Amino acid sequence: MPFVVGLTGGIGSGKSAVASAFAALGVEIADADVLAHRLSTPGQPGYAAIRAAFPDVELTPGGEIDRAKLRSRVFTDAAARVRLEGALHPLIAAAARREIAAWRGAYGITVVPLLLERGKLASAVDRILVVDCLEEAQVSRVVARSGMTPAEVRAIMATQSNREARLAAADDVIDNAGPPEAIAPQVASLDRRYRERAATADSGVLAR
Repeated sequence: MPFVVGLTGGIGSGKSAVASAFAALGVEIADADVLAHRLSTPGQPGYAAIRAAFPDVELTPGGEIDRAKLRSRVFTDAAARVRLEGALHPLIAAAARREIAAWRGAYGITVVPLLLERGKLASAVDRILVVDCLEEAQVSRVVARSGMTPAEVRAIMATQSNREARLAAADDVIDNAGPPEAIAPQVASLDRRYRERAATADSGVLAR
């Protein structure tokens, strides 16, 4: 198996921006959110699993699952959220593991928002990288990009580990409290370190 870095962080922390910066350096990425979206399109196994778990799920005129309405439902109903995760998360984890197995680079990044909370991919990860920022910044970023209300964003945050717990679990941290251009230098530094660790892991020496 390749050397795998698990990239995580709360909603609005900047995981996608950090993953894009790694990708720009040629690092292979397996993104759980991208996989979830792909798996839940019509004809895919996640779509069937969601409709089986939620026979009354609302659809768009084109027959796709109305993600906004389903999201609103599961983040106000804990039982519904557990049902959705039970339907979708095993499929996402299996798809991510297949992508990881196909990597050919020195190391790769798997982006998993709930890596610490659910752990279905924890055993595939050699190192945990947390993207960190103030919780107020998380809220304002998500409101700006999605049109969700602050209360809706905080409802999602309440289902995730808090900032202190994420930082305690981190092997590495990217500080995303500043401007977007502050991400690339931090990613470049970690990229050098991960390539070194991947080479060490290949030699049989404990990488972590």
